Amino acid sequence: MARPTPTPESRAVRLLKVGEQVRHILSDVLARQQVHDAVLTAHSVSVTEVRMAPDLRLATVYIKPLLGSDEAAVLAALRTHTAYFQREVAGRLKLKYAAKLRFVPDESFDVASKIDALLDSPHVRRDWDAPA
Repeated sequence: MARPTPTPESRAVRLLKVGEQVRHILSDVLARQQVHDAVLTAHSVSVTEVRMAPDLRLATVYIKPLLGSDEAAVLAALRTHTAYFQREVAGRLKLKYAAKLRFVPDESFDVASKIDALLDSPHVRRDWDAPA
């Protein structure tokens, strides 16, 4: 019997599921401090999101060190141990291809802070307080 043709919605759901599985694996490896690196041991790193490419061969991993300290050093340490992380992900996920990991800083918290600052500005407050 032939497989049903996947719809764009089912492909998107699969990308989200695989990305979430990769995020859990990386979070587990970092939480258990299985990587022997002084920088990663000294910092708590949060894996905020993993976005998978449509062919599942590339995973963009968004990270944020807790308290936002030494982000560049943490990112460099993660990139140094990329091969180890890829091996761990490939061993725990049973996919046809092992995804290549690309670590990038998560800027969404900075954007949210900027939006909060804009909403607290006097010009916006004046518009909120104006009678309708």
